[in-house]
Amino acid sequence: MEMQLLKIIYCVVGVLFCISTVVWAKDLKPISLSQPKIEGGKPLMEALRDRQSTKEFSPQSISMEILSNLLWAADGINRPDSGKRTAPSAMDSRNIDIYVLLAQGVYLYDVKAHSLIPVLAEDLRPLSAGPQDYAKEAPVHLLYVADYAKMSRIPDHFKRIFFSACNTGVICQNVGLYCASIGLGGVVRGSMDIPALHQKLKLRADQEIMLNQIVGYPKK
Repeated sequence: MEMQLLKIIYCVVGVLFCISTVVWAKDLKPISLSQPKIEGGKPLMEALRDRQSTKEFSPQSISMEILSNLLWAADGINRPDSGKRTAPSAMDSRNIDIYVLLAQGVYLYDVKAHSLIPVLAEDLRPLSAGPQDYAKEAPVHLLYVADYAKMSRIPDHFKRIFFSACNTGVICQNVGLYCASIGLGGVVRGSMDIPALHQKLKLRADQEIMLNQIVGYPKK
């Protein structure tokens, strides 16, 4: 009897969560990203040579095609047969979620579907920018969130933090190299209003914001 009651409670909570999420992001629609273009750009050694941090951005927006390529480069699936990704992760945990902060709102990158899931119809880039005004000019903010619930094979909490930091670092480098390969600018940042972002995104206690990476065209 108690088990049946618990199941009913879990179902009700799940339904309410889904309803609240739909209402929460009602002004946004899912975005199906175009097939990533995996050819072209600079050779790897040239991209390594040109990779740098950019702190001056033009107001020019980034096309959805380039955003598609950017997210695929970050942590997209490059081996469809196995679902393996462009970025390795500790014990294949794949525990870093990428939140995409745009002017119209916040989306979650769905790696498997290569699409953007609506999260919140609000511009959170000012919270992501924090005290650094230059960051407010970048059209795209990528927020990297570690989900410790996906790391059941790594029971030690401090190791989860360490490996999540490593996983995030690899994704950041993927993004940096893609930016360098096509002439975009970007920089990895830790200065942001983490408590406010955590609350706005309704993250769980076992989810932790690691870093953000802002992307845009360099100011000429």
